[in-house]
Amino acid sequence: MAYIRLENASLTFQMRRLAKLGFKDYVVKQLFRRSKNPPIEVRALQNINLNIEAGTRLGVVGHNGAGKSTFLKLLAGVYPVTSGRVVVNGRVSSLFDINVGFEWEANGWENIEFRGLLQGETPKSIRAKAQEIAEFSELGDFLNGPIRHYSAGMLVRLAFSVATAVEPEILLVDESLSAGDLAFQTKAKKRIHQLCDRAELVVMVSHDLGALESLCNRAIWLHKGQIRMQGDPCDVLEAYREYQTNKGNGEAQQQEAADTAEKVDEGDSPSESEQPTVDFCEKRAA
Repeated sequence: MAYIRLENASLTFQMRRLAKLGFKDYVVKQLFRRSKNPPIEVRALQNINLNIEAGTRLGVVGHNGAGKSTFLKLLAGVYPVTSGRVVVNGRVSSLFDINVGFEWEANGWENIEFRGLLQGETPKSIRAKAQEIAEFSELGDFLNGPIRHYSAGMLVRLAFSVATAVEPEILLVDESLSAGDLAFQTKAKKRIHQLCDRAELVVMVSHDLGALESLCNRAIWLHKGQIRMQGDPCDVLEAYREYQTNKGNGEAQQQEAADTAEKVDEGDSPSESEQPTVDFCEKRAA
């Protein structure tokens, strides 16, 4: 039975402030000295504790940079934990970076096989699925030509069609619902629903809160690499919406205050409509 366990799982990246340097700059500026180019520690995920059982459809929300995609890649085994423990039991199928694994000079049929092998299919199993993948992509005769001539939309169609031709136990989805044009998006959403029905466990990252509400029975809110809230999707998503609204209002107020301060610094007097009102009754009483 599929399950995922995270116990105080943390992921930290070490990076340099100046990364891309020529050899001359590296030597002349003495950037080999730690004091000249000190390392920066980025805490992508911090102390994540989570139990995800079979039957769970987990939605993950959070602002850009909150650690959502990093969290999925941690579950997929792309990143090892810096500290803590992660246990994933079950065959993992990932729907992120769906354009990875294509050979540009090969035709569509060949790329179906290449990408399928990268997903863990055998030559026999991917050949059995090739016709169904081709029909779902709706690319027709274009599959006979090299994919370097494909438009961006055609590449997305082919990538999504291959990536979703799996029999998953654990399904990890990162923003794959926005594939192709409007008509294809309708098919893609239906396909995702079918995959979720077949998978034992699903973890899905998306900014489409409506999709998460319809697909998920549990949700977590990631904020600066930590779980800020978890529980019923309705409660978590409502709290996240309220946070985003308040954040937007706060930023608007800060911008308005900054604009006013800028006018004052430039010596601009308020317009007639902005002039302060005076209560003449209070003035006489004074």
